[in-house]
Amino acid sequence: MDMEWMAWTAPTASFFAVIVMLLAVYTVWGIRSPSLPRRGLLPMATTRGDRLFVGLMGSAFIHLAWVGLTDASVWFAVGLSLLFMLVIARWG
Repeated sequence: MDMEWMAWTAPTASFFAVIVMLLAVYTVWGIRSPSLPRRGLLPMATTRGDRLFVGLMGSAFIHLAWVGLTDASVWFAVGLSLLFMLVIARWG
């Protein structure tokens, strides 16, 4: 399979590896200990997997906005995204 169409740099590969690991961990966690929906900051009842999805989507939008609206280092967006994911996972 020719993968030349994708710029597989170390940051790109590590990003996708982290996403795959998160999905694997949440799958095993969900099988071993099923999550009950609960209400938090989000206006709907969510499970752990729902909060992971919302956190990943929100982080993607944070990065897109950061890259599109600022010239600052993307590492600030990484920190902001991690904080967002933690808040959503804990209190979402």
